[in-house]
Amino acid sequence: MNWITKKLSHLSEKIKTVIKKRPTKEEIENSDWTSCCKGPLLKKELEENLWVCPSCNKHHRINCKQRFDIVFGKNNYEILKTPIPQDDPLNWKDSKTYKDRLKIARKKTGMECGIMVINTKINNINITACASDFAFIGGSVGAAEGEAILYGIQHAIENNQPFVNFTSGGGMRMFESLIALSQMTRTTLAVNELKKNNLPYIVCLTDPTTGGISASYAMLGDIAFAEPGALIAFAGARVIQGTVKEELPEGFQRSEYVKKTGFVDLIVERRDLREKIGSTLSILLKKSSAINSENNETSKDSRTLTKAAS
Repeated sequence: MNWITKKLSHLSEKIKTVIKKRPTKEEIENSDWTSCCKGPLLKKELEENLWVCPSCNKHHRINCKQRFDIVFGKNNYEILKTPIPQDDPLNWKDSKTYKDRLKIARKKTGMECGIMVINTKINNINITACASDFAFIGGSVGAAEGEAILYGIQHAIENNQPFVNFTSGGGMRMFESLIALSQMTRTTLAVNELKKNNLPYIVCLTDPTTGGISASYAMLGDIAFAEPGALIAFAGARVIQGTVKEELPEGFQRSEYVKKTGFVDLIVERRDLREKIGSTLSILLKKSSAINSENNETSKDSRTLTKAAS
């Protein structure tokens, strides 16, 4: 064995040792630490600041319960049980089966599907709200998630309540193919029913809101809020750049740029969401009440004229 072979063998052993010492995904997730702009950061400190980095103001991804606790207050909401369709209708399998992926996601998040629907109050206004968990297969939407949104909107209509949607996710779930894609149409039709009933629909776009989610229910809000720095897009930036063959603007597809182009009404810090949503709903409900009152008066006048004519 010559010196080059010895050196390479020694280097190979060193690399193997380093790789073995690297923490697993589970160890990283269960660690007390996370990382941000200035390196390691205690999760406890981040949580105390509503999961927003105190140095760079990055709004870290949070799960549904964390979001609801921040916006509506702990124990101030009722989680609604939504319908769960058949798992893995297409018997999908690649590196692992879709059923196995669902088991892992459910164990990891404690949720049956990637969207949680609640009944709650904000500024003494009864509302229905839902949120997506990116940790559940990338926040992608399948039949169960579509059913959750439909169930939530139906609950809002039946109880004459506004609907608030905190969106997040990578789009429609490929493991369900056209079944997942059909949720774009179904959720759009459901939102239209909400609007026919003159009930406000507020969307808060969080990081990331992309693909079929942004191409359907995420962009249909009467008012569209967004958290700072959130990725809001349909196709990926590299795909677009490869298509248009031009350099994309700085901050392209981030919420601040999307606001400039008119797709977002207001960028709202996480700590201010409760106040903004509450005050906006108060205004929209007053307006809706005035419209309904005006319609009732018009209807009365119409009936009076009909009687007079007869």
